[in-house]
Amino acid sequence: MQRGVSLPALILAAIALPADSSAQTYARGQNVAPAFEGWEQNEDGSFNFLFGYMNRNWLEEIDVPVGEDNMFSPGPADRGQPTHFLPRRNRFVFKVRVPADWGDRELVWTLTSHGVTEHAYASLRPDYIVDNTVIMSETGALGAGSSNAEMRANEPPKITLEGQRTRDAIVGQPVSVSVLVEDDGLLRPPRRRAPAPPETAEDSARVDSIARAHPSLSRRQLTPPSRVTVQKVNGLFMSWFVYRGEGEVAFDPPQVKVWEDTRAGANSPWSPLWRPPEPPEDDRWTVTVTFSEPGTYILRGRADDGGLFADEEITVVVRPAAS
Repeated sequence: MQRGVSLPALILAAIALPADSSAQTYARGQNVAPAFEGWEQNEDGSFNFLFGYMNRNWLEEIDVPVGEDNMFSPGPADRGQPTHFLPRRNRFVFKVRVPADWGDRELVWTLTSHGVTEHAYASLRPDYIVDNTVIMSETGALGAGSSNAEMRANEPPKITLEGQRTRDAIVGQPVSVSVLVEDDGLLRPPRRRAPAPPETAEDSARVDSIARAHPSLSRRQLTPPSRVTVQKVNGLFMSWFVYRGEGEVAFDPPQVKVWEDTRAGANSPWSPLWRPPEPPEDDRWTVTVTFSEPGTYILRGRADDGGLFADEEITVVVRPAAS
């Protein structure tokens, strides 16, 4: 094995980059397609159009600034859409509020990347109405067409940001971000049975031998799952990612992926082997963020219980390091 490359990294690379040249998956070079997910009505009678996207690459994260290549029409081109696009499918990424008298008009999101232009057309068609059950179903928390009373009663987590929403930073110097996350606890990860204690010396020796062995993955674990829909592991996590900004950004600890990485061994709730992290005892989730280039960044934090989620944002103005 090549020095400096871990076994999980090689496994993920092998799954993401199949040897068969006819396979319809790509590491990079493909475009991002905008997606209209549906609409919801607000208490004041206005509506929210919900949008997401499909980045057709497994590895490449694409930046498209707001402008003629990333715009809405009619009206303002900037409707709060992302300019930094994570890999693969990202559902229910942002909302655009429209007035109660919107009627049968369409709102169009136009996105051009890698020379390809695609559009998402949003309207108030009745069959596109969205509620919490639809969101949980579409993101894979409910499975294919199944639900129960406890899951239908689930509410999104609540995030309380500590500190200012706009912050200053210097290239190469870590910035700490903390939030408090509250959750109703209705969606929990499946319980794993504790192994029975060894009864004999031979049992104990066998347990020790397994514990000292190099980690390995079975054929079943390495085989991509066959599913009617995406399947998401229930359980609370808090994760930060770049929403706008073009420089390299490092998070410590590494954050759970908020995009649908279904590969075995991925740090993603859509991975069949993933388990949610243990929540902090004081419900305070802290991450340090380091920027490689100056600029203005919008970081989004997502608290996700496996079915529903809440988002928070901060703006970080990053200055060059003193020479």
